[in-house]
Amino acid sequence: MDNLPEIKSNSPAGGGLPVIQYWVEKTLSPQGLQLWQTLNHKSACLSCAWGTGGQKGGFVNEAGEYLQRCAKSVEAIAAELQPGIKPDFFQQYSISELQQLTSQECDRLGRLTYPLILRSGSSHYQRISWEEVYQIATQAFSSAPERIASYSSGRSSNEAAYLLQLLVRSLGSNNLADCSDLCHAPSTVGLKKVFGSGTSMVSLESLKHSDCIVLIGSNAPANHPRLMNELIKLRERGGKVIVINPQIEIGLVKFASPAFPIKSLLTGGSDISSLYLQLIPGSDVALFVGLQKSLIEQNLITTEYLKSYTQNWQQVVDYANNISWDNITNTCGLSQEEITATAYLIGKSENVVFAWAMGVTQQANGVDNIFSIANTALITGNAGKIGAGTMPIRGHSNVQGFGSMGVTVHLREEIKQALSKLLGKPLSETPGYHTRDLIEAAEQGKVETLFCLGGNLYAANPDLQQAKQALSQIETIFYVATKPNLGHFHGLGKTQTLILPVFNRFENPHKTTTESGNNFVRLNDEGKSHLQPHNSDLISEIELITEIAHRLHGENPINWRKLQDTVYVRDLIAKTIPGYEKIGEIDQTKEEFIIAGRILEEPKFSTSDGKAQMFVTPLPQLSLPNKSDFGVSENQSGIVVILGTGRSYSQHNTVVYRSEDKYRNMPHRHCILMNSLDIKKAGFQEHQQVTVKGNAGELNNIEIICGGIREGVAFMFYPEANILFKAEIDPHSGTPAYKRVPVFVYG
Repeated sequence: MDNLPEIKSNSPAGGGLPVIQYWVEKTLSPQGLQLWQTLNHKSACLSCAWGTGGQKGGFVNEAGEYLQRCAKSVEAIAAELQPGIKPDFFQQYSISELQQLTSQECDRLGRLTYPLILRSGSSHYQRISWEEVYQIATQAFSSAPERIASYSSGRSSNEAAYLLQLLVRSLGSNNLADCSDLCHAPSTVGLKKVFGSGTSMVSLESLKHSDCIVLIGSNAPANHPRLMNELIKLRERGGKVIVINPQIEIGLVKFASPAFPIKSLLTGGSDISSLYLQLIPGSDVALFVGLQKSLIEQNLITTEYLKSYTQNWQQVVDYANNISWDNITNTCGLSQEEITATAYLIGKSENVVFAWAMGVTQQANGVDNIFSIANTALITGNAGKIGAGTMPIRGHSNVQGFGSMGVTVHLREEIKQALSKLLGKPLSETPGYHTRDLIEAAEQGKVETLFCLGGNLYAANPDLQQAKQALSQIETIFYVATKPNLGHFHGLGKTQTLILPVFNRFENPHKTTTESGNNFVRLNDEGKSHLQPHNSDLISEIELITEIAHRLHGENPINWRKLQDTVYVRDLIAKTIPGYEKIGEIDQTKEEFIIAGRILEEPKFSTSDGKAQMFVTPLPQLSLPNKSDFGVSENQSGIVVILGTGRSYSQHNTVVYRSEDKYRNMPHRHCILMNSLDIKKAGFQEHQQVTVKGNAGELNNIEIICGGIREGVAFMFYPEANILFKAEIDPHSGTPAYKRVPVFVYG
């Protein structure tokens, strides 16, 4: 770790004492008993897709290891255990008052306990009955198919996801936007083209055989803390961890895991990164082409493997061979020596896993980034064997399950045929809207009815003014949720906006399933809500979707009300979703399973010819705008930097649990993290209040925080910073480039 700059922090390691203090604080709170009961409930964690729980117990991962809960899961559960919002709350507070709330304040209002409607011209949400909800839904879903759309997040179950897409497709629409469109869509698109499967080819068990992990564009200590346990164990067995990130995340340097309490106390934590590369944001392709070039020069590529198991490998090798080192290093901002040393570590390792998160995918060339990573895995023979391969790290706890269930605008042909048979008619061939297409279409008045199953469509998008305007053109919006969020108060429909309260995962009156990011399907036990029936009016997502479908279709061609029995839903999933055949028996066997055909232990890929398809990845042409491009004078003092937006350490997607981020020394949400040289160059002082201006808006009174981030790069929290920019969009996946946003910072 000699290549690391000195890190300024109040904590010598990520994790550690602050996590333990948080657990103690929550344990001693009034909801402490409920919290521990829920943590031990046999259901999958509500937080990230790394996942624990299911039939092995609340603290147990898919490998059977105990003590696998993290602060993220405690935060998520504690939020769900809040009391219900008081019955007269929405009578007291107008929509204009509710629009003044922050994300954290929205979440802390408590649990939604009854259906609400905001009608055009009204100043307040009003309570309505479920019967009124169904009457409105029946009319709203009678619109023309191309004017009906859905949006979803990964908090729901496989069964709810399957029913959602079945309902939308039964109406003749393919407009099934999903939160993954805004994050890991490039992973899915890219990996499918290369390997024929869009998910991880590495299981948790396989990961334990790796001797090198390349971690790219991920802040795992905050967003996937349990992955850190695997990195600690890998380092203990002599393996290497190569971190690629423009920002120094302290937990990726050293991490104190509560799963190893004695070591954490005695040593202050475990070393994580063997090498830490701070590249220019958006230049991942240049770095990975550089790694390929160096691997070739050091004679560390596996030519026989490439000849036997890949297509187009020679063009990829030739491209890397012929591109100049100056072009590579100028684009990525790393030296030839750094790239050569990294290539040597990779080439000399036996089993290398390439893992990444949104720093890679939320770029204008996100799919090319995936191609370049896959190419590097292939030229070193690290795809299709135990302990090696490609591993996208998903964020939502069941976001991958939604894709498996057919909640996608890119439906696999075999699923399309099976669903057509089930519905008794061909599915529509009209291309569906992914999330960014949905916003554009709504802005043009092309969407009449929108059904949001979880998520926060408004705040998750770039250019919040555009998102607000687009949603205001939709006649009827249904928000299915457990707690209020910013979208419920800002993303308002033209005629009516409904908020529909549902049980969360561990409260459902029926069993459900979820899928981890490593392709493991868990069975979640039924549960009950802490909210008292006499003052709450909750239903399950399953009941809501099937009742709407029944009102629209009756029993033709499916008995929709029978689908309120999730055993029957799982039977249909087993018959229509390839790889999910075992789910049809899971109620009897209680045997959770790895989805067939995804974890690769030999280089036989799910492509038409069984070979991996390699793609040449051109280096991106990166540039920064001038001051004048922001509508300010060239004489205006300040600095143009590349902004990346992301979560704080106490945040899950757009839901903020705590406003400060102690690991980055950011005391509140309105901060910008900058390099000390940039602060000096612009004539600023740390803690100075500045204005940050993007191509869509600006934010005032933003506090400068000095941190371990690459020169020319800055970091701010989303969703607050989303108001600043109209993001570039990856043309191959539709994902916005949240991680490369040019902004002008001035005093």
